[in-house]
Amino acid sequence: MENKTILVVDDEQDMRQLIRLYLQKDGYSVMEAADGDTARTLLENQTPHLILLDVMMPIKDGFTVAKEIHSKKNIPIIFLTARSDETDRIYGLKLGADDYVVKPFSPGELLARVAAVLRRVSQEPSISLEDDTKVIGPLHFNLKARKVSCDGQALTLTLKEYELLYFLAMHRDQVFSREHLLQKIWGVDYLGSERTVDTHIKTLRIKLMNSSSLIQTVWGVGYKFEII
Repeated sequence: MENKTILVVDDEQDMRQLIRLYLQKDGYSVMEAADGDTARTLLENQTPHLILLDVMMPIKDGFTVAKEIHSKKNIPIIFLTARSDETDRIYGLKLGADDYVVKPFSPGELLARVAAVLRRVSQEPSISLEDDTKVIGPLHFNLKARKVSCDGQALTLTLKEYELLYFLAMHRDQVFSREHLLQKIWGVDYLGSERTVDTHIKTLRIKLMNSSSLIQTVWGVGYKFEII
């Protein structure tokens, strides 16, 4: 099995060292950065399989760092934070976070979440198609680049937003429960709640603007894609 590399970004040295011990004991290679700028410098020449990113860092918080990283590279991110506020978790998910771990955490919890994200990413199908574009109603998907436009206007989506929109569009008029969408897009090992789906649907509707009605709520059941 390929040795996975994980980048730990946290301003607290003791926390970085503790996480390093957990990860190395479980067979992972570990890179460290004390701040966002150092992390970005490391990422110029290396691409880890996963980033553990502290939210509450001085100068530049983890949310800002995540935006900068995702503008350059598509690397899974698990946020680490001492705050359990739901608003923070929702905001992190909107930025495309793959998971969210609240400090203090046990070694078992952290390693389980790391393994779940890495397993989910490794199971995502690679795209190898003769036709790498798909047009569904006003949406134009570039499958290889994982980009989409609506009525000719490019949409800026996180990876999970893109995958959710594409899945719904490809199954036009079919109704899916939150649980089904959570397992399909985030994987059966995902430890978050079904609210994750609601958060991403809400954000997608905002980004779709005048085409927000493409995603319909079926009360008491879930969601469907419908061209009205």
